[in-house]
Amino acid sequence: MIVFPNAKINIGLQVLKKRSDQYHELETVFYPVNIYDVLEVIEAKETAFYPTGIVIDGKMEDNICVKAYYLLAKDYKLPSVEIHLHKTIPIGAGLGGGSSDAAFMIKALNDKFELKLSIEKMENYAATLGADCAFFIQNKPLFAEGIGTDLSEISLDLSSYYFVVVKPKIHISTSEAYKSIIPDSMGKDLNKAILEPIENWKNSVINDFEAAIVNSYPEIGEIKQQLYDVGAIYASMSGSGSALYGIFRKKPFFPENRERYQIFYG
Repeated sequence: MIVFPNAKINIGLQVLKKRSDQYHELETVFYPVNIYDVLEVIEAKETAFYPTGIVIDGKMEDNICVKAYYLLAKDYKLPSVEIHLHKTIPIGAGLGGGSSDAAFMIKALNDKFELKLSIEKMENYAATLGADCAFFIQNKPLFAEGIGTDLSEISLDLSSYYFVVVKPKIHISTSEAYKSIIPDSMGKDLNKAILEPIENWKNSVINDFEAAIVNSYPEIGEIKQQLYDVGAIYASMSGSGSALYGIFRKKPFFPENRERYQIFYG
């Protein structure tokens, strides 16, 4: 079985408070975009993991797809499998590639071995693997609260717009990003702001990580301005970075610069 895990962007990201378990309460909108990995699951004599594409550091047993397999194998009698992952979604970019791989692994195992898991059950499994993994089970625009696992419907359709995602050659760890965050428990009513016309988002739909990250990495701010310069209605950093995206009414031309960044059109 072959599936195609896709990336996501965060439209707005508010950090509300730090919890006693060291996680952070947040609000954000997860929105899927058309940047894909390729994941293949084949029944085999023994479980093995074969990555290609972007280099994935770490041991096989630490990979999130392998963890997803063993998570379900604890509760269901699964045969051994070979997992082939061709990695295209940039790592350390705020695009949720690893989380997507894990969620799509759960969905692939559910379909391939006819486990008959409900969406809620798959989301519960996914949530144990990472804060934004559960989103990729439904894989549609959702409003996320809590640590990113409390998901609710949102009326947001951007299918008539074009997306450009720019990934600079900068890796930002989640821990690094959170060091500069001062939680704001009052929030900024993202649920209301996201329903305004996109033209209004620039001043009302904010990623709380962005200002400090741009201060440390000015190139990220320069790329955001470039997105506006070529016609973006709205541009922002996704998640904790370092990728940025722009939303356009028509397909733009964004200048190639392979020494500085990668460009993806979604």
